[in-house]
Amino acid sequence: MAIRTAVPYLTLDGKAQEAIQFYERALGAKVESLQRFGDVMPSCPDAMKNQVMHAVVRLGDATIFLSDGSPQNKAIAGNQVQVALDIQGESQGREAFEALSEGGTVHQPMIDAPWGALFGALQDRYGIAWMFNVSKS
Repeated sequence: MAIRTAVPYLTLDGKAQEAIQFYERALGAKVESLQRFGDVMPSCPDAMKNQVMHAVVRLGDATIFLSDGSPQNKAIAGNQVQVALDIQGESQGREAFEALSEGGTVHQPMIDAPWGALFGALQDRYGIAWMFNVSKS
């Protein structure tokens, strides 16, 4: 299987921008990229347009991802940190998703994401939350 990366993904329930600024001061974090919901989904509700959909933040040699989350996926204790897998190849990604979901709960079945990959989310049988970003090539 071609797993390219496994990155901690922090969901901050509307406080991603505040957290990024805090991590910049406290840890010397550097924002590599930041997309707001309005950048990707212009038809989203006005209240979400300036919310952080996805940010890539460098902490030295390490990377973390951050998001404000969405009304459908509110951050609560226990799901604020997920592991985001980036997988090369649709068949391998689907196989890994199905295998990891055995005995767990699928929160988002694999879908065609607006950024051109497949996306899915689940909680495994041990309570660990996983996000899958699968390239189609």
